[in-house]
Amino acid sequence: MARAETASAVRVSAQRLRKAGMAVLKNALRLILCAAFGLTFLAHSASAIAEAPTEYQVKAVFVFNFSHFVEWPSQAFTAPDEPFVIGILGDDPFGSRLDEAVRGELINSHPLVVRRFHHIDEVGNCRILFIDRSEGAQLSHVLAALDHRSTLTVSDVDGASEHGIMVQFVTENNRIRLRINVDSARAAGLTISSNLLRPAEIVSTIKGD
Repeated sequence: MARAETASAVRVSAQRLRKAGMAVLKNALRLILCAAFGLTFLAHSASAIAEAPTEYQVKAVFVFNFSHFVEWPSQAFTAPDEPFVIGILGDDPFGSRLDEAVRGELINSHPLVVRRFHHIDEVGNCRILFIDRSEGAQLSHVLAALDHRSTLTVSDVDGASEHGIMVQFVTENNRIRLRINVDSARAAGLTISSNLLRPAEIVSTIKGD
């Protein structure tokens, strides 16, 4: 019954996507995440409707929603109203889409802002960092520079999660899936909600005994 009700809610959200654009896309994806019901469903369904969101519009909303499904240590913020920075390292595949997704949003009184960086040395107190494919050859250097900061690393570079990136977007059959490296997240002091973990593919960088 709960699964049927969730599917019905997602169908309604998909219909509204045609009318309300980014705002509804954000709410629809949050509903899916909260219900732990097929993280891939929205991207798959959207491809079948008029004015479907683009790949990076959907990814922008995923990145925004990560701010609601990851817990950062209290010491990550130096002031109660310090901005919650979502950074983009390298080329920007989102255009204005990520800015639209975070506009007017708060996380525990922290206003969300998007900042763009060309070099890892420019990245300061960043809570979420999307690493573009243009930086794919630099993943090891990027991770070493972050040095276990409380920064959620996200990328769609092939094999990124095995290299230590915390969240990797994988597109299969027009569906966007998540691969999550829980070891990297824990090392940075981050707690990822089970609503993200359940539907995702879990990757570990710690070898078994």
